[in-house]
Amino acid sequence: MALHPFDLVVVPFPYAGRLAEKRRPAVVISAGAVSARYKLVLLAMVTSAMNPRWDCDVDITDLKASGLPAPSRICPVKIATADVSRILRTIGKLSAADRNALRKALLPFFPG
Repeated sequence: MALHPFDLVVVPFPYAGRLAEKRRPAVVISAGAVSARYKLVLLAMVTSAMNPRWDCDVDITDLKASGLPAPSRICPVKIATADVSRILRTIGKLSAADRNALRKALLPFFPG
């Protein structure tokens, strides 16, 4: 499976506070070379816009491009690494505006 930055995928995503996972959408935040060479992908969690907002969250403004059925937001502080084989399917891609918003939101978490 070819994965690219800003693809929206469905994956069993780990909970932060317990040893469990939930099938949910996520955004690929790693370069395509990571999945091609290492068979891994870095993902940012996507959640419903109905859930409580964190100050770093990014609203997905183009639902059609994303493939999501309901208003959603990206949680850039909730990042996981998954084996490519765990990706269940690709559902869409972030629009240019949503990509730029996510890039900006990720910067504080990766100093350098």
